[in-house]
Amino acid sequence: MAIVRPFKALRPDPQYAENVVSLPYDVMNRQEAAEMAKDNPFSYLHVCRAEIDLPQQENPYDPSVYEKAKENLNAFADNGVFIREDAPAFYIYRQIMDGRVQTGIVGCASIDDYQNNIIKKHELTRHEKEIDRINHFDVCNADTEPVFFTYKKNERINEIVSNFTDNNRPVYDIVSSDGVAHILWVVKDQAICREISQLFAGIDYLYIADGHHRSASAVKVGLKRREEHPGYTGEEEFNYFMAVIFPDEDLKIFDYNRVVKDLNGYSEDILFQSIAQNFDLYRPGPKGPYAPEERHTFGMFVGGNWYKLVAKKGTFDENDPIASLDVSILQNNLLGPILGIGDPRTDKRIDFVGGIRGLKELERRATTDMQIAFSLYPVTIGELIAVADAGLLLPPKSNWFEPKLGSGLFVHEL
Repeated sequence: MAIVRPFKALRPDPQYAENVVSLPYDVMNRQEAAEMAKDNPFSYLHVCRAEIDLPQQENPYDPSVYEKAKENLNAFADNGVFIREDAPAFYIYRQIMDGRVQTGIVGCASIDDYQNNIIKKHELTRHEKEIDRINHFDVCNADTEPVFFTYKKNERINEIVSNFTDNNRPVYDIVSSDGVAHILWVVKDQAICREISQLFAGIDYLYIADGHHRSASAVKVGLKRREEHPGYTGEEEFNYFMAVIFPDEDLKIFDYNRVVKDLNGYSEDILFQSIAQNFDLYRPGPKGPYAPEERHTFGMFVGGNWYKLVAKKGTFDENDPIASLDVSILQNNLLGPILGIGDPRTDKRIDFVGGIRGLKELERRATTDMQIAFSLYPVTIGELIAVADAGLLLPPKSNWFEPKLGSGLFVHEL
């Protein structure tokens, strides 16, 4: 049973919301963040990427960066850019991108549920990235950005969301600079809030879709606060962390494609012969690029041409939730044994290209700094949930969610 509860958000005054909202901290570098926030003193990047306000500070993990983030967040609250909710609330958050709609509930999840695996994971975290967000959340005394959860849909929750959004005006209805619409409703009715919490209590598991580092960091800050307050009751805000929780049916995972530096010493002819042992190789036609249309099918761009690859039966275990993933099939039957990519996490000869960038980007990379590219069919939400349910981990760079959650539209103070 999952614990999800309302909270008093710190959030933008509606007149500032469009200027405040930003992309998450981890989808850009410092230079890009500075450019995005240029001439916009209200951008939330001044909080989640506060190093842009410290031009002489080269280290983004220096303590001064976290102190600057705290200073900027407090200034937003003190100067009326942000307001504090006067009562605990749930928030209904809708995003629209290229006509596709996803609608979730913003609330607080339990750090104990994370510890007890009621909140399921599918990805390893890196210590240095955890430490960064631990410091950011701890110094700011807030979950400064939400985690992205999913769950197996519940018809009654869908009905509540639909009824509320149909009959109430949103507090924000804005479009960010990347063309994504962000629409937010505040649910303060305590009867509705109680029912939403009760309905989530009947859901077995929540699943981290995106934000494993933020989740782990928020939990560790909560555990740190428990050590600092040994008389804690469990009701304190530091026992909970902020998440946007979407039904599985609303979400779309984009492909996460691969480019490789060289052919590992093979000529194209020998490469094709080697690939043909585990894949049927086809020319998709005179037009490219080739986007796979079903599982276990791949596109390959090399030598200026696109090819279609289909994994042969018997070359992978369809009953294994990891081995049957297309990212695993490609790694185990081609990238590893033929192109010599041993560990894709550390090998410098491979790079990864999010599907949102388009297949033309694969062509560009394979004709400039790389030599060969592969397009993949996206991992499905069902596959992600199956991996998490089995207590396993997705291979690196398996899934790419779009749109990204807007940052700065809600903050959970600890």
